[in-house]
Amino acid sequence: MELDEELQNKWGFQRNRELSTTSVSIRSVLTKLVDNINKDDQRPLITLARTDPSVFPCFRTSSFAADSIADAVKSFQFNGYAPSAGVPSAKRAIAEHLSRDLSYQLSADHVYLTAGCTQAIEITISALAHPGANILLPRPGYPQYEAQSAFDQLEVRHFDLLPEKAWEVDLASVEALADENTVAMVIINPGNPCGNVFTRQHLKKIAESARKLGIFVVSDEVYGRQAFGDNPFVPMGEFGTIVPVITLGSLSKQWVVPGWRLGWIVTCDPKGVLQASGFVECIETFLDITTDPPTFLQGALPQIIEKTKDEFFSNILNILSEAANICYERVKEIPCLTCPHKPEGSMTVMVKLNLSLLEGINDDMDFCLKLAKEESITVLPGFVVGLKNWLRVTFAIDPSYLDDGLRRIKAFYLRHAKKC
Repeated sequence: MELDEELQNKWGFQRNRELSTTSVSIRSVLTKLVDNINKDDQRPLITLARTDPSVFPCFRTSSFAADSIADAVKSFQFNGYAPSAGVPSAKRAIAEHLSRDLSYQLSADHVYLTAGCTQAIEITISALAHPGANILLPRPGYPQYEAQSAFDQLEVRHFDLLPEKAWEVDLASVEALADENTVAMVIINPGNPCGNVFTRQHLKKIAESARKLGIFVVSDEVYGRQAFGDNPFVPMGEFGTIVPVITLGSLSKQWVVPGWRLGWIVTCDPKGVLQASGFVECIETFLDITTDPPTFLQGALPQIIEKTKDEFFSNILNILSEAANICYERVKEIPCLTCPHKPEGSMTVMVKLNLSLLEGINDDMDFCLKLAKEESITVLPGFVVGLKNWLRVTFAIDPSYLDDGLRRIKAFYLRHAKKC
């Protein structure tokens, strides 16, 4: 049924054009790839495009975490509304958990609980946004930051991560991009999508550059402590006396429960700049008008943190390390792909796509669509994370599936390789 012209004019909708034209989501691209799968292919679909290892038994979360959730529900103490900033016991547990890696002590007052790290990003970007402001984002990076910035009409400026330097921040480009309207720069450590882990020395240089520019640092540490290479994980908050740091994190990756949607914003700022500047007030105001993570999850959080044994985390790291090795070695066997730096943390890695070695492949999206159709495997095209004609590969799956998936990519290459 068609609307007449009068009704169309009356009920016209003016969409947010900035959001519609500048943002790309991993989910929307993943849907296109899955839709392109050959339904007659009897092989199992292997997903290297989305980072959710929870479906594999080897990545199953701690039994203590599951028991803590059940205990919180059965206690009937967490059926009501929670305080806007979070249940006090849960806030204290996060403060104590993060303080183990810091040279100073966080308190519950520094912690704000959110519905996953996605909401932490939404709240932080919204609090930073004001007319004429801009924010510096890494390239490659996580597209949620760009999408939320577009929604809040916060100008985005991209600084580069340098593959030849283990994906370090190009600090010269940061200083060239910043001006008096720059509010913050975002770093992701351990790195998504690059699989890198910043050294303590580099993090200090980032802090010193941000201090010189007079901007905050937003440190996405959703993969915090998931480092298995030569560089140990160091939280950016360790340099909170140099520059105010807004740390974002969640339960999802370390405990392998992305569907539980429990995250946090933490102000790592011993000098109190974030409080004095009004940023904390903005966070608190936003929390008063938005949704909260489920109260029973918050109620279970102290027990989840306390009871999960170190063996659980070390086992996850061992599997990730093995998978990273498989990924790096198998990629070397595929001539059209180059991995500039072996992953040392997180669950993803960037590999460069050499189109000159392929017949009939136009770009990274075309590569991924045809790969999905011919081999029943999904890989994320690099343009989604800011690098066209690269690929983001998730290695956080059962190692046997990962090995099979990379062999399928090699078969795809051989089928499309240019003939000499």
